[in-house]
Amino acid sequence: MAKRSGRDSDPFIVYNYELDLAGTVVGYFMEVSGIGSENEVVEHKVVSKDGREGVQKIPGRLKWENIVLKRGITDTLDMWEWRDLVVDGKMKDARKSCSIRMYDRNYELAAQWDIVNAWPSKISGPSGKSDGNDVGVEELTLVHEGLKRVKV
Repeated sequence: MAKRSGRDSDPFIVYNYELDLAGTVVGYFMEVSGIGSENEVVEHKVVSKDGREGVQKIPGRLKWENIVLKRGITDTLDMWEWRDLVVDGKMKDARKSCSIRMYDRNYELAAQWDIVNAWPSKISGPSGKSDGNDVGVEELTLVHEGLKRVKV
């Protein structure tokens, strides 16, 4: 379990993320977004026993958000090769279970999300100007069929 530096009620301070792809760490990321799900809301018209009309809201289809990971560009090609499986139409090979792990500033595991049948729908390299000194950032977008936050 992650060691806490403060009160038990203090939130974790995000430091970095790790992507574990089918048992192999393929990268560390400085930003992650889209870890979540939502249900469509279906409005159902109802009439109460006393004849009053109303709307009952019930959960509809479950939707998983796309996960976007960003990191400084490196010389490793793991993510690009994974994306190439999709480009080449090899979806059976492209769909992989993976985990995203969040580490605190002491490099201790703070949280983990296990993701089902993820595949990269988009990858992009850095943009910028040659006269700048910004870090080049590459971005990976994952679609998936479900995720679960697991206790660490």
